[in-house]
Order: sequence, then C-alpha cells, then structure tokens
Amino acid sequence: MKEKLQQVELLILDVDGVLTQGEIIYADDGSQLKVFNVKDGIGLRLLMEAGIQTAIITGRSAGALNARVKNLGIPLLLDGISDKAKALATIAQKTGIPKEKMAMMGDDLPDIPVMKRVGLSIAVADAASEVRTFADITTVRNGGCGAVRETCEAILKAKGLWNDAIARFYR
Repeated sequence: MKEKLQQVELLILDVDGVLTQGEIIYADDGSQLKVFNVKDGIGLRLLMEAGIQTAIITGRSAGALNARVKNLGIPLLLDGISDKAKALATIAQKTGIPKEKMAMMGDDLPDIPVMKRVGLSIAVADAASEVRTFADITTVRNGGCGAVRETCEAILKAKGLWNDAIARFYR
C-alpha cells in the first residue's frame, strides 16, 4: 500500500460522511449547517503545502461547505454533482493529473464509480460495507472524526514528507 500512497498527486474527497460525520442539520431558515473536524483541516493544509493537490466532489451544495473550502484553500469544488464519474473526468482535465495518481476518499454508494477509476481508493471506517469492498484502504477513524487527517498523514509519510511538513510546529 505504501507504493500506492507514494503515487498520490491529488486527493479527492466526498463531503457528507467523509469531511463531516454524515449528518445534515437544517436551520429554521432552511440553510444547512455542517460540522467539520479541525484536525482534518490541518491535515489538508499540510498536504497542499507539500504540493499534493486536493479536490472535492459532492452531491450536495451548501454555503457552509463553500465557506470551509475557501477557508482551507481547496481549489477544486464540484458540488451538486449527480454523476461523480463525470466530475472525475473534469478534475483530470483541469489538473492534468492522470487518474492513476489520484486517490478518492468516500463513504457511500455514489462514491464507488470514482473509487473504481482512481489509483487509490480509501473508505472511512464507518463507510457502507459496499464501499469498503472497493477500498484499497479503510481508515481507523470515522468520517468527520479525523479520517481525512489520518489519510493526509499516511500520504505524507509514505512520500517521506511528514517530518518536513510538521517541522515548523517544533520551532
């Protein structure tokens, strides 16, 4: 698995169930509220600072997600997507990164088409069993509870970039 992790140049994430615990909270005005894990955010920033690109493909659209993506500096957000495989083709075209050098992190059935087409597929610990059968790796942590951070660390460590990525915190 280390070899597959070393090949990753782009990490694609689903949102609900991966970056969040999969719950959707509606406010009285109908807007959606989402809870994101801070450790996941730091992991994503470390990954991007090390030169590994990130993207999001999600079936839902939400202002909370747009704010989180902007805060983290994630350059590619494809939201409101019903066909995630088509969105993968868009990402490949925009980045020029071959699908074999992409990783997809998912938790539920709509993520399977992308997981089948990339070089590394990752399921969160509490993913649907069907998703786990397609995963090369299943995280120890659940979605929204540090699974993304776990994945970012695994990629950086496999590439030998972890110590450099965290060195500034030891100064």
